[in-house]
Amino acid sequence: MPHTQPALKLTDVFIAVKTTGRFHGTRLGLLLDTWIAKTKEHTFIFTDREDEDVSSRGFKVVVTACPSDHSHQALSCKMSAEYDHFMASDKRWLCHVDDDNYVNPGALLSLLAAFPTHGDVYVGKPSLDHPITAHELLEGNQTREVRFWFATGGAGFCVSRQLAEKMTPWASGQRFEQTSSVIRLPDDCTVGFIVERRLGVPLVHCPLFHSHLENLLLLSPSNIPLQVTLGYGLFENRMNSVDLKGSFSLEEDPSRFRTIHCLLYPLTSWCP
Repeated sequence: MPHTQPALKLTDVFIAVKTTGRFHGTRLGLLLDTWIAKTKEHTFIFTDREDEDVSSRGFKVVVTACPSDHSHQALSCKMSAEYDHFMASDKRWLCHVDDDNYVNPGALLSLLAAFPTHGDVYVGKPSLDHPITAHELLEGNQTREVRFWFATGGAGFCVSRQLAEKMTPWASGQRFEQTSSVIRLPDDCTVGFIVERRLGVPLVHCPLFHSHLENLLLLSPSNIPLQVTLGYGLFENRMNSVDLKGSFSLEEDPSRFRTIHCLLYPLTSWCP
């Protein structure tokens, strides 16, 4: 009999949230009140500053030694920490999101459970409609052009344990930042480079991940509960969030995350 693993559970998914100290009270606070409250046992918050308020509430905070700016190096440093913590865990999937994403736990589980248990899977959504072109640094200051797809970190993406293990030569410890500097691109591009170019595994393009870099008004309200991730933020100089009616006004809930949460979890104490 082949060894079969039990059905995937939500707690088998290592959810990594990338944030920074100055957003703890605003962006992160909103997530802690909403979806992270439902997944706190297996959601890890990667940041650059201690926060007694957050950790005392039982949330899992990983304080990295990464810089607090938005440089390629700072981003790759945090992604490297996410990868290493996942590898040291017993979880079956690594899912990365940013601090402006809403994760729908049920939709995430449905998506991941549909993949083969022991597959090499890298799933997410590109922000570009074509592969990115990078210039890989070679020995002797030579470069070569490489093209590959990558899932944008701003919408979230997931990597299966089997694939993550194969990424080790380019991703563990200091190697992730080294690989990032070889292509001189940020963390999410580096993951795509390792998976598609070093390992030859294609990105699974999934339309259920969303960032604020797309027009979120195009999502129909009836489809919102089916999406894996949602975003909010400024896009072309105006607030970009899903168009969802509910008990909270736009002033009270500009991201619409509280409204989404009350749609998915109507029994939440603070939902009207």
